[in-house]
Amino acid sequence: MSGDLDTSYPETVANSDFWKNVESLTAPDATPEDIAVSLASSGYYCGLKAHSTCPAKESLEGNKREALQGQLNNANASYRGHVLRVKGAGKYFYMCTRNNNFTNRSQKGSIVVQDAAL
Repeated sequence: MSGDLDTSYPETVANSDFWKNVESLTAPDATPEDIAVSLASSGYYCGLKAHSTCPAKESLEGNKREALQGQLNNANASYRGHVLRVKGAGKYFYMCTRNNNFTNRSQKGSIVVQDAAL
């Protein structure tokens, strides 16, 4: 398991247990990287690369628009997001870097996934 609630920096997609165990039900062919890019950019980019619900011109690699502003000020106010399914039991940690002071103000949490009783 990677991360914990004492960590004040985001885990990379490659090192995160969460992204290794998640899939999108709304965009089944989206890779974990596509989902992470979409979430991290508040939907400004629909994914890292084009897929069935992400036109190439709206993906990070094929973007034809103005670059995303560092504080997400030019991202949309609303974001449709993804419906995610976590495929493996575990405790997954997340954080929001928006409005994060790294010392006295942070937005962190955990998601606990248990095997379903049959």
